[in-house]
Amino acid sequence: MTLPLFLVEPSLVAGATVGSGVLLDGPEGRHAAAVRRIGVGEHVMLADGVGLRLTCEVTAAGRADLDLRVLSVEQEPEPQPRFVLVQALAKGDRDDQAIEAATELGVDEVVPWQAARSIVQWRGDRGDKARRKWESAVLAAAKQSRRSRVPVVAELATSKTLATRIAGAAAAYVLHEDAEDALAGQGLPASGDVLVVVGPEGGITSEEVAAFELAGARAVRLGSTVLRSSSAGPAALAVLSAAGRWR
Repeated sequence: MTLPLFLVEPSLVAGATVGSGVLLDGPEGRHAAAVRRIGVGEHVMLADGVGLRLTCEVTAAGRADLDLRVLSVEQEPEPQPRFVLVQALAKGDRDDQAIEAATELGVDEVVPWQAARSIVQWRGDRGDKARRKWESAVLAAAKQSRRSRVPVVAELATSKTLATRIAGAAAAYVLHEDAEDALAGQGLPASGDVLVVVGPEGGITSEEVAAFELAGARAVRLGSTVLRSSSAGPAALAVLSAAGRWR
């Protein structure tokens, strides 16, 4: 069974070496000691969210913390190419479901997109709260899937700023049910950002598709069925991963 993983601040594990000691305290320490009831002699993993992973043995267990001895240290390089999911804001927590599944499937960055047909609007305090919710969602999904790297949650993008992001990407694919080309079989660049753009419930407008294609994106389809906004992005990431990372 895979060891439990706890995400900690980089400063806590910076400079850790085999044999050194680490105190796991704070919220993660309380969860490990009081909720998971992890005891002396058990093994756990710590990750800093940006690639460093430690495997540790528990040497002492308190009510809200664990004393650990480092058994191994691994530094996971940033994957290339980077997978970026551009997820249009959607109602009913469908965008939350999308980014959770995308995190489990290895996405490196998620970009909230205020599409023309997005019913949900991120404005003011509501927008700040919604973005924090996305950050919490990817953090929890990263822990569940034992990831050493937590996906970046970018600032809210408009269609205009997204076109600029597409122009600077190594590749960009806009999921569209009427596209002639299939995503399966598309080549992956060796490095750089690969963007997958998913529209809202009402779909991407023809003006948005035209602007994105002008910036360098390609409209593609996943198959013969129409997927929800919550499942299209993860499905596309699975296709791309099968073409590269999962080999």
